[in-house]
Order: sequence, then structure tokens, then C-alpha cells
Amino acid sequence: MALKTRILDLLKTRDKGMDKRELARALKLKGAARQELKDALRALEKAGRIERTGQRKYVLAGRLPSVFVAEFYDRDLDGELLARPLHWDRAAPPPPIVLAPGEADGGKGGAAIGIGDKALIRVSRDEAGYQARIVKKLSQGLARRILGVAHKVRGGVEITLTMKKARRPLVLRSQDEDKVSDGDLIIAAPVRERRHGAMMVRLVERLGDASAPRAASMIALVEHDIPQGFSDEELAQAEAARAPDLGTRTDLRTLPLVTIDPDDAKDFDDAIHARADDDAANTDGWIITIAIADVAAFVPEGSPLDRGAEKRGNSVYLPDQVVPMLPERLSNELCSLRPDEDSACMAVQITLDAEGNMLRHHFMRALMRSRARLSYSQAQSAIDGKPDDVTAPILDSVLKPLWGAYGALKRARARRAPLDIESEERKVRVDQSGHIVSITKAPRFDAHKLVEEFMIAANVCAAQTLENRRTPLIYRVHEAPSQEKLDALSDFLRTIGITWSRGERVTTKRFNDLLHRARKTPYGDIVNEMVLRTQMQAIYDTRNIGHFGLNLRSYAHFTSPIRRYADLTIHRGLIRACGFGDDGASDSGLSRLSGIAESITALERRAMAAERDATDRYIASYLSERVGTVFPARITGVTRFGLFLRLDETGADGFVPIRRLGHEFFIHDEKAHALIGRDTGGRYQLGQKVEAKLLEAVPLTGGLLFEMLTPPVPGKRPARHGRSGGAPRRKRR
Repeated sequence: MALKTRILDLLKTRDKGMDKRELARALKLKGAARQELKDALRALEKAGRIERTGQRKYVLAGRLPSVFVAEFYDRDLDGELLARPLHWDRAAPPPPIVLAPGEADGGKGGAAIGIGDKALIRVSRDEAGYQARIVKKLSQGLARRILGVAHKVRGGVEITLTMKKARRPLVLRSQDEDKVSDGDLIIAAPVRERRHGAMMVRLVERLGDASAPRAASMIALVEHDIPQGFSDEELAQAEAARAPDLGTRTDLRTLPLVTIDPDDAKDFDDAIHARADDDAANTDGWIITIAIADVAAFVPEGSPLDRGAEKRGNSVYLPDQVVPMLPERLSNELCSLRPDEDSACMAVQITLDAEGNMLRHHFMRALMRSRARLSYSQAQSAIDGKPDDVTAPILDSVLKPLWGAYGALKRARARRAPLDIESEERKVRVDQSGHIVSITKAPRFDAHKLVEEFMIAANVCAAQTLENRRTPLIYRVHEAPSQEKLDALSDFLRTIGITWSRGERVTTKRFNDLLHRARKTPYGDIVNEMVLRTQMQAIYDTRNIGHFGLNLRSYAHFTSPIRRYADLTIHRGLIRACGFGDDGASDSGLSRLSGIAESITALERRAMAAERDATDRYIASYLSERVGTVFPARITGVTRFGLFLRLDETGADGFVPIRRLGHEFFIHDEKAHALIGRDTGGRYQLGQKVEAKLLEAVPLTGGLLFEMLTPPVPGKRPARHGRSGGAPRRKRR
């Protein structure tokens, strides 16, 4: 047998690889034969058959160990979790790993798995690539805590888990049975004993009635380990805080700044103003001012409030409540830019030309006085010719100049061409008692876009100022899509007759051109969804790789320090860099920025998961009285085990198991993102409009289960079988 073949056969049996000495010993090579080994290894490596690790061991190219620690970093275009090795020391990137269906709950009795989690996984390989199964979740949090509802049953108490895809109930140990009531929401922990094969748990904490109106938020907060409340030290520091006087601050109290926020906002951390530039050299130019609450003045670095804010990372916004990053004494009072009150702020004044180009800018530490607190709809109505008692007096002097400056910024945005993906936000309104009043699609006004453009401009200026003054900072970065996602998008577009060149450099303009072309076809919504899923997630990082989605070279978060710790670090950096006081970033604080960036990225994703889960549970509760109703919907995900839907009416997400698609056996075409009938060729495809009947709504988990009523779209029978699903065929008698 040729030496190269013997080497490859041997490496197939060694997941962790072998160095030259180990290979020579295993192959029984001595003397001159060792040189042959070196030559063979060099040839195999050049041919791409093998590769070397950081430990100078040889492994099969692209081969993964069977068991290793991985992190879950993204979702693929079908919404399935993607993993990668936590430690990877090879030159080539690791191959994609997809979490196997049913594994997202972390395995038997495990904690749910999501983006940012780490786990010990076991991988297997088939013709479609690597699949992962959870051996053990390793992330900190609820790995050893179980959230569920107690049910009194004959012979004891069973615990139904709150997570989706939970397998079967657990059993509460006998000594805790009298401590709970039927329907209690509890936190439990596993014990070593088992009863009748079922996992036994002990009571850790009783949280209250699982059917209470606000239980959906309570479950989400506990499930995602969101800290609630503040320490005595934090509260004492907040109560002792006092608003600073003018001192060395710039006095902006005569500048008619206004805040524009959602109608239910309680904290106002940004205010804006615009006026025409009277410089003859800047015809039709503008001077805009963005003032942001000076949170650093109340939260010194290293103080109890600072440590607590860093631990939380951000505020969490649930349908019925806000879990703030800072105590209410600060978030809703001292740091909130309330009208007709002196407020400490960090402000940037930017000079724009007529086309929205930023000519120059400078930062100030100031004292301001908000002229009015406006809602988006209120400001928009005033510009549309329907002012009210608040907006009428400031329409000409304040609001119209704001819209004039926005016109210039909008022209600059059009030239910059950031991603133009359409998205809809669902708004769940809850009354004081915790009951859902309505679920609507949030309106999108020019007022929203105006505020966004002002904030983006301020964030760019903050990043540029810190860069120019050589002060380390945390950037908000957004990578360009990975090649794997771009290839998947190209494969999909080909199935609907749209071309996408693989070789051409990917830019936001290319994506926008694709989106604009697709909107003229029946596939506009499908392509919009696919382009959205192709994008990477934005993160915080001290390394500046730019912001792909916004098409900006340098970008940082500066405008929301009340609710984001990242912004507070930027404020401290500016105070230090611009000489605004002795409470800026310290040397030790700057040295910790890399670790802070990693931490707050994970905390942001935790908050997003909690917000999404709470909303899902509220919607499931809202729809539980409409079981049996037929809803118009759109297919938002296609997997081998069924279809994900989004309802037109509420934006709620649900699932149609493949067994509810009819009697035909369906083949999963991954490239086309479709389920195709093996016998008829009828297909269900991503983005397709359908009607489905609600079969089940489970408020406890937020799960919605549907039956498909729309027949599949006629098409060609699949030429060959890919991954398949469906109910097994009946046996012939």
C-alpha cells in the first residue's frame, strides 16, 4: 500500500491528529524511510488532503474531532443554530456545524441552547455536512437550574418545563411536595435520584402562579438569568446623587432642544436641535446639536452603580415592564432629559453642508433645558400639518429646521447606501393588570428616521474623536456576510431566476440593487428575508472592522448611556480625551475594554432573547382563545421537520410540523429553501403566502402549533432525494 494512503487511513482514526514522530512510530518507519514520510506529508499538505494544527500535528483537512467544546455563534438561513470549535488552531476556517433538530433545549433535562452559549458537543457527518448533538451545556447561567410549573398528580408532583421542545415532565422530590401548590411557577435543581426513570428535582424557589398575567415576563427574566433589582449600595449611591451645576460646562439652556421618543417612553436620553448655518461659505448648510444625558457624572468608574451597570450590560424591554440598567432615581429622573428642567449632558455640534456631508464637529460637556418632550407620532403630525398645543408654538422655529437638516442627512445616506432591508416591529401593549390590550405592527414615520440619522451622525463623531485623540474605545462593528452565507444566498436566488455573481465584491449597494429588483417581482418579501438572514450579527469590539450594514468605517454607541453600558464607556473616553473633567476613563478602565466588549455583547444577546421569549409567551396567551382560527401567514423558515410561519395579523411566529402538511412525503431542498412533494412535486417555499389553522397555543412556552390549509404550489418532482421528512408511509397489508 502506498505510504500516502497509509498516512490518510491512519489519520482517519485519530481525531486529534499525530505529529511526525507518532506517525513514524505507528507506521514503523525507520532510517531513510523517515525522509519518505516527510516528503509524503509535504505532498499531502500541498494537495490540501491534510493540514497542521498549532501543536504541529497533522489532521485530515477539514476534519473535526468527534467530541469537543463549541460555541454557538449564529443561525443559518433556515434558522438552525450554527456552532464552531471554541479553540481552533488551523489556518483554514472550521467547516460549518449545524445543531441537530430537537437539540436546542440542550439535550435530556439540559438548559436551552442559544447564540453565545458554549457546550460539549458530539458531531457526526453525512452528505450534507456536520451535525452536532449536545453532550453538556457549559455556559454559566441556568445550566443547573430548571424553570417549570408544578402539577399535582396522583403519587406526587410533576414539573412541566417552560422551555420549548421540552421532552417530558420531571418529578419533584417527596420532601418538597407540600411546599408547592398546583400551578406554581418554580425554580428547581436536579438531584441524583430518579423515580420510575424520570429525573427528580428539588425545590429552589417558588415564584408564584404560572397563570398570572405577568408570568410571561417573569419566566423570561428567570429563564435567561436577567438580574432584577439593585443592591443597597447602588440604591444609596443613586439617592445621594445630586444634579451638577453649570461650573465649567457649556451653557446650552437657551438652545431649544427637544426630545422625540416613543409615546410610552419613561427615560429620555437624547435631545436634538437644528438651525440653518449663517456662514456664507456654507450655503444651505446646517448646524445640528445632539445632546445626550451625562450619565458619567452620576456613575463614577468602579462605584457600586458602575459595577451593577456593567453586570447588567443594558436595560431589558419587555411588553409589560422595563428592567433598567440603572435605578429609577437616575434613569427616570436625574439622567432623564425632562422638559423645563436643567439637565447635565454630553453634546456634539455638527456642521453639515447642503448635501449632508459632515464638515466639522466638536463635543461639549454642557447644561441643557429641554423645550418639549414629543412622541414620534406627535412630531410627525405637526410636520404633516396637524400640530397640537405642544407642537404648534415650536413648529416653525424648532421642528421645520429639524426636518430641513434631516433632508440633508437623507441625501448623504442615499450616497452612502446602507443596507435597505425592510423590517416590521410588533408592538404588544399590556394594561396595568398585565393583560394584553393589542398586538399591532409598529408604525414607521419620517420622525423615526430623522432621529436615527441624528444619532448615527453623533455616533460617528464620537468614534472619530476618540480615534483622532488616540483613546481606546469600544466600537459597534458589523462584519460583512460570510462566504458560506453568500453561497447559500446565490444558490437560493438561482432557484427563483435571479442572478447573483459569486465573484463580485459584496457591498451594501449590491444588496440594495438586489432588493430593489426583487421588489418588482412576486419574490420581493422572500428576497428581503433571505438578505436579512445572510447578514452577520453586530457586536461590540475594540478592534475596528467597520460597520457593514451602515456602510461606515468607524462607528461607536454614544447616544444611549442610560440603557447601554457601551455608551457609558464612550462618554468616559470622551471626558478623558477632551479634558472635560477628572471622572473620565482611567488607565485601568481602558485596559479592560476588550473584556467589557465581549461581556456586553453576550449580555445584549441575552436581553434580546428574553425580550423575544416574553413577547412570544404574551402572544401565545393572547391567541390561546383563538384556537381553531384560520390565519393568513408567510413561511419564514423551511426545515426537514416542518415549516415556520409568521402571522400577518400579529407578527407571531409558529410552526407547522411536517406531519401537518398532508399525506405526501416531502423532500427538503436546502438550496431552494423548500419542501417538495416526492410524488407530485408540489412545494412549500420560503416567503410563500399561506393560510394555516391554529391548533395549539401554549402560553407557558410561547409555542404556537399550526396545520397547513394551503395546498403546495405545483412544481416539478425532485430529481434526486435530499434531506427528507414526513410521516412514514403506511405498511402494505
